[in-house]
Amino acid sequence: MAKLWLMTAGLGAALLLGAAGAKVPVAQEIERQVPHDRQDVLLSYAPVVERVAPAVVNIYTRKQVAARESAMAQMFREFFGQDIPQRRRQRVLSSLGSGVIVRPDGVIVTNNHVVADADEITVALSDRREFDAEVVVADERTDLAVLRIDTDGEKLPTLAFADSETAMVGDIVLAIGNPFGLNQTVTSGIVSATARTRVGITDLNFFIQTDAAINPGNSGGALVDLQGRLLGVNSAIYSRSGQSAGIGFAVPANMVETVVRAALNEGEVVRPWIGVATQPVTRNLAASLGLDRPGGVLIDRLYPKGPAERAGLRPGDVILAVNGREVLDESALTFRVATTRPGSAAAVTILRDGRTRDIAVDVALPPERPKRDLTALDGRHPFQGVEVGNLSPRFNDELGLDPFAEGVVVVAVERRSPAGRLRWLRKGDIIRGVDGTKVDDVAELERLLDDTGSPFNYRIERDGQVADCVIADRGRRFGCQRVR
Repeated sequence: MAKLWLMTAGLGAALLLGAAGAKVPVAQEIERQVPHDRQDVLLSYAPVVERVAPAVVNIYTRKQVAARESAMAQMFREFFGQDIPQRRRQRVLSSLGSGVIVRPDGVIVTNNHVVADADEITVALSDRREFDAEVVVADERTDLAVLRIDTDGEKLPTLAFADSETAMVGDIVLAIGNPFGLNQTVTSGIVSATARTRVGITDLNFFIQTDAAINPGNSGGALVDLQGRLLGVNSAIYSRSGQSAGIGFAVPANMVETVVRAALNEGEVVRPWIGVATQPVTRNLAASLGLDRPGGVLIDRLYPKGPAERAGLRPGDVILAVNGREVLDESALTFRVATTRPGSAAAVTILRDGRTRDIAVDVALPPERPKRDLTALDGRHPFQGVEVGNLSPRFNDELGLDPFAEGVVVVAVERRSPAGRLRWLRKGDIIRGVDGTKVDDVAELERLLDDTGSPFNYRIERDGQVADCVIADRGRRFGCQRVR
């Protein structure tokens, strides 16, 4: 069975890449034509490659990891709760990928999985000069990372961002990257599909699909159109063997540009929103709404006093398009909104009472209410060594949770703490209650923990399921029962 390969180990992997600069207006698009004669077929991509290749770079990373402990050391720790003295050895893991210069002062975009957890990052330009790089922002949800190198004032070549919404199936594209460590390599193909969702690569599923050959080491490399503009940054291929099978997926340039802009302006990636919770429109639901086919998303809930509610949207409205771009599912809606500039008005096309209408919705950054109040829990209770925080729309977006979720979330669990060793809690768990009392925020949780005894009862939500758990006999007995 074929699988999605992120190419994170060994060589790394990917496809597209981007560069900075202003978008070329749609009015300046060249007319698409098929070859008319043999002379047209013999035309070369060399002029495009010559122009864009200097903006594509190779990226090398190094990471030190502890060698796996011996079986004897594991057994000693499990039975006696102690570590036996042993010499800690370190291993160095190396990987490579690709990147694209998007600002002339040395700002580079690549895949997050190329540089994740790296201790050292080296960028090699097309002229073989090498620079140490630092991570400006790493965004796991889009699998993008923004790097910076010190050019000592030198201006570097860049690529211009294309409007990836104008890409059409059949357009010719070029992929430039560093496959298998062979240095800069160019492959060609076509756009096989646009607005590809339900791929399962990242939380924000919305990709350009191409058949240009992508192999390990291409991750973060540039996918360009025949005008030499960036269309996207590759994140994965679909393959049975891990090698190119003609199906590659790239993060569209519009999302790349959004991440770069946020990294340089705010220093973090906070995706715009309009404050709606939705569900897909199925065939049966479409028939009941008077639609001739499935499509769009149905509004379930509105965030109180959020952008959508202020604009007059209602539960039961079906969102069909944003700024004239069709919305087929929830991933498409998230992408359309996330690539809209905060503070600008988006034209949201809805279906209400059998009629379509456009409503202007002011796109905004999600609020952080209440403040996250990150707290490491300490004391004589089972949650000692657990870090928690208050949920809010902005924090939920960072964590990839339901933007409407409320309460207290587990941010980290110390590995050697009781909760870490015995799996009482895991990162991402939402603590709903302690000893029968609802937990609303971190302060309330700390107060309840100070008053707990044995047995210790608590309620958590994990992966959408709620369970009541009990810890008794000083941790020797533990169990959970699903509530819903």
